[in-house]
Amino acid sequence: MAQAFRLTPAQRSAFAANPWFASLSRGQREALTGAAELLHLRRGEMLFRQGDPAGAAGSGFYGLASGTIKSSTLRGDGREAILAVLEPGNWFGEITLIDGAPRTHDATALSAIDVLVVPADAFARLMRDAAFANAMARLLAARVRVLYGLAEDNTLRDLRARVARRLLTLARGDATQAAHPRARVVLPQEALAMMLGVTRQTLSAQLNALAAEGVIRLGYRRVEIVDAQALAALGS
Repeated sequence: MAQAFRLTPAQRSAFAANPWFASLSRGQREALTGAAELLHLRRGEMLFRQGDPAGAAGSGFYGLASGTIKSSTLRGDGREAILAVLEPGNWFGEITLIDGAPRTHDATALSAIDVLVVPADAFARLMRDAAFANAMARLLAARVRVLYGLAEDNTLRDLRARVARRLLTLARGDATQAAHPRARVVLPQEALAMMLGVTRQTLSAQLNALAAEGVIRLGYRRVEIVDAQALAALGS
């Protein structure tokens, strides 16, 4: 349940490292976090479901303070497609608050999480400030760029290139898209396969081939990026 809170140093650092949040003025950052309540979810609990209305209980604009959460949807055949894995520092959930339409996907905790919830009425008040509304426009523009990139990958690139590009995207924090990729992607291969819309076996063959070439190194629930430049070249 929501409760009064004080962010830990690690949680403050996660938000400060997020490019979008860091681009806000100090006043905007304080107004955003000051309007929020803290919600704790256990692993496997859902923050919201696809189709939830804009006015659903607990609906809001969310900031992930700790843990990881996945955005996903179910296909017609019952298979799950993972759209993104969000890490601490990311803000999300604004679309329904802006257009009033139902939630477009499920949001499920992959671990125990702490998430800031800015209620819909507080978000509406923040949006009356032109500077904050412009900041939200930048956030949405960044999301559109990512979506166009994914659509281009699915249409124009073969699976090898798609795997390479998705690994680099995850290394930059998926939704965060930091300037410099990390050397390690911590994610089960099954989840990566769901992101790419392929079977676990098909993905494994691609990853093993990249590992044999010395581009990556495989570990338990993780991928070490050995040669980021080579991986970028494969994804071009």
